[in-house]
Amino acid sequence: MSDLGFIAPFFIVADLRESVDFYVDKLGFEVLYITDDEDPYFAMLGRGQVSIMLKASGQPIPNHTRYEWAVWDAHISAADPEALFAEFSSKGVNFNQPLEDNTDNLRGFAVTDPSGYRLFFGRPNA
Repeated sequence: MSDLGFIAPFFIVADLRESVDFYVDKLGFEVLYITDDEDPYFAMLGRGQVSIMLKASGQPIPNHTRYEWAVWDAHISAADPEALFAEFSSKGVNFNQPLEDNTDNLRGFAVTDPSGYRLFFGRPNA
């Protein structure tokens, strides 16, 4: 069986530049690719093994806007959520879920990007 390398969520965003700035400036991602024109419409961002694709192509529809129980759009594994929480806090990130142990026995926190997508950063409790 072949091993898989990573998965990259693909988010439709309202404003590509605003979204790219948020992921780069607040969450520490880097631009891996962005369409090369005056009005870019697609970008691929990465941090370590994590990649996220963004496309300005319509209205964002985050999970929580469709289903009350669907609180996240992506789960990003973080070996040390405490350190990541401190890093994001120092950059002025607003959290929609604080660092905590949740009812699914996960330790972590969640942030919301400019288009409303909610990202959970954390790990299972031992």
